[in-house]
Amino acid sequence: MKSARLIAVGAALTLAVLTAAPVHADAPTAASILKAGAQKGIADGYPGVVGQVRSGDSAQYVSAGTGNTATKAPADPQAQFRIGSNTKAFIATVLLQLEAENKLSLDDSVARWLPGAVDANGYDGSRITLRELLNHTSGLPDFVHDTSFYNSYAANREPDRARPPQTLVDLGLALQRPSSEPGEKWAYSNTNYVLAGMVIKAATGNDPAIEITRRIIEPLGLRHTVFPTSDPTLQGNYLHGYAYGWLGTVLTDVTVSNVQAMGSAGAMVSNLDDLAAFTRALLDGQLLPPAQEAELKTTVPTGSAGISYGLGISRFQLPCGRWVWSHNGAVLGYFSTWYADDDGSEQVLEANTEYHLQAPTQGQTDTDKGMRDAFCAL
Repeated sequence: MKSARLIAVGAALTLAVLTAAPVHADAPTAASILKAGAQKGIADGYPGVVGQVRSGDSAQYVSAGTGNTATKAPADPQAQFRIGSNTKAFIATVLLQLEAENKLSLDDSVARWLPGAVDANGYDGSRITLRELLNHTSGLPDFVHDTSFYNSYAANREPDRARPPQTLVDLGLALQRPSSEPGEKWAYSNTNYVLAGMVIKAATGNDPAIEITRRIIEPLGLRHTVFPTSDPTLQGNYLHGYAYGWLGTVLTDVTVSNVQAMGSAGAMVSNLDDLAAFTRALLDGQLLPPAQEAELKTTVPTGSAGISYGLGISRFQLPCGRWVWSHNGAVLGYFSTWYADDDGSEQVLEANTEYHLQAPTQGQTDTDKGMRDAFCAL
């Protein structure tokens, strides 16, 4: 899931943790700007915020608030969190790799790989391509908007409930009949990436989690990145996730939540270092041959001024004039975002530990402004 607003392996990093020292207005650094934005997020009601500013082989970390409201432990920039729709770039990468291996084409129809999977309520899988799934121009509705699904997930009533991918797709298809032709217009839909995960399994015989682990996590040495497929808990060092109730006053711990609710659209878990390493490797060509890298970065307009969308990543220009690649991830309890330049050599990442499926909140607005200003200061 995502908000309504869009949004490497190499030499050892030089690490520095930013403390709570005062920000000097006469010479703000990217890290101090990000820190100030994180502190605003805490003032807005976020339990915890962690972030990273990375330039070349140097990384600085920021932290504000707590990673666990029960223990009051400080939010740890090395801790894991649910990355939500940042999962989508991993899924797109695997499909692009499969294309490079001549195992499929992004111009294949959905029906070629998943016969009958979207043939309901006026939709026709033979007219929708894999590329249109990845760039959100398929015209397929988003299953998250199903009222029963939304209410159950938002209330975190069924963290162990089995939700097979086709069941999620069927929820989306039933929402409405087609309102546009495939490829005609952009509309963000988690249904697209559930189907993309199903295509990975059809083409390889393996679940997307296995292919992502074999093709991305292990080669890049992402020791803190996992793709849970059923277990709703987190293990080891992790940030707790929280959600405000409908009245916006009661904060509930929703760390244990249903991963099958998002599946290949948003179930993955990572930390700042690993997410930075993955996006850098993706953008600088470590994971894809040139032809597929070009496809990754070929964008379509989203209908929002200045924002375009590639394959699992978006592109837009910051107020300072710099262009960034980006995506965010929003699942129950967690909201994370990354910004990077064209080759991933400069990056800003942040994770916030509250999300109650409503956006944009003041916390999102303030921390995102801190990210934008920090990137402009690099």
